[in-house]
Amino acid sequence: MAFTVTSSVDGTVAKLTLAGRLDANTAREFQVEIEKVAEQRPCTVALFVHELEYMASAGIRMLVFTKQKLGSETDVYVVGAQHQIIHTLEMTGVDKSVILVDEFEPAASIQG
Repeated sequence: MAFTVTSSVDGTVAKLTLAGRLDANTAREFQVEIEKVAEQRPCTVALFVHELEYMASAGIRMLVFTKQKLGSETDVYVVGAQHQIIHTLEMTGVDKSVILVDEFEPAASIQG
């Protein structure tokens, strides 16, 4: 499956949907989308990854880039990650800087 990323910003919440394989060949597409979203200065970013089949080290770097680009005050949720992606995030320690959830509830995230 080819990598796709789409985004929308509704007020202070940005939602990005990722599908396919996030690797060195596709990381730039994700970076471009994050940079567009960052211009809106969201307080919360939800990455819907239900259909993300694979995340290479380049994908991990993009999650770190996301946190750096948006700042520590922005919550980054990784929603619906498959087991192997969760395992990768845990092994690299990235799970400490993002919020792993099965479902995203925007009202709860906005209230903080």
